[in-house]
Amino acid sequence: MTVVLRIGERSITAEEVLPLMAGYQMLPQFTQELLIDQAIESIECTEEEIAAARQQFYSQNQIEDAEHRKAWLAYYGMTEEQLDRLAMRETRIEKFKQAIWGNKLESYFLSRKDKLDKVIYSLIRVSEQDVGIAQELYFRILEGEQSFAELAREYSKGPEAQTDGLIGPVELSVPHPVLAQLLTLSQPGQVSQPTRVGEWIVLVRLEKFIPAQMDEAMRRRLLNECFNTWLKEQIEQVNSPSPSSSTAAPLAS
Repeated sequence: MTVVLRIGERSITAEEVLPLMAGYQMLPQFTQELLIDQAIESIECTEEEIAAARQQFYSQNQIEDAEHRKAWLAYYGMTEEQLDRLAMRETRIEKFKQAIWGNKLESYFLSRKDKLDKVIYSLIRVSEQDVGIAQELYFRILEGEQSFAELAREYSKGPEAQTDGLIGPVELSVPHPVLAQLLTLSQPGQVSQPTRVGEWIVLVRLEKFIPAQMDEAMRRRLLNECFNTWLKEQIEQVNSPSPSSSTAAPLAS
């Protein structure tokens, strides 16, 4: 058996590498990185992109000169060529994302928008046995006897009691689906009637609706979502192979 690695007094053979990686829970990460490398294999970069990526990588890893680079290579057991490929990897991944999903982001954004919109709202929650109390609080608010904030401080059973009932801004995917639906159908300032949400009876008032915008930060987020979804599917195919399985990159359209 061929020894491929020596660590201290331990000699590791080629046959032992995979079992050891599995034992240290390293195989999933190893599989993921191999799949990414396979996907970006054909992605090319300009000289300017190469120079910028190399400079950024060296700066992030405090590789200041040839001596530092030599020490870094020795520590990680890498060659100069491997270092160059590593420095370029993030740039190539970003170009891959753009090539595959860049022209699909608008439609993806529209399909996700109802979950990406944000809301600021006020909440009072009481236990499901206290529906009568919830009804009383609702009428107190409507009649102006006490403010929503006062009643939230006194009666709400969740952490919102510490913030006068105020929550947000949060995306509409965050609250319980029933609560999210209430907020979606509400107008700012409108107080909902007592509604059962899980184990609670809640009163909710929409304070502000903040529509999602397709800005640069959102584009980056959606690109990463598409990439991570694709990568998860590829890993699942590797773990559950079938005759039609393929780990090839999707075709751009």
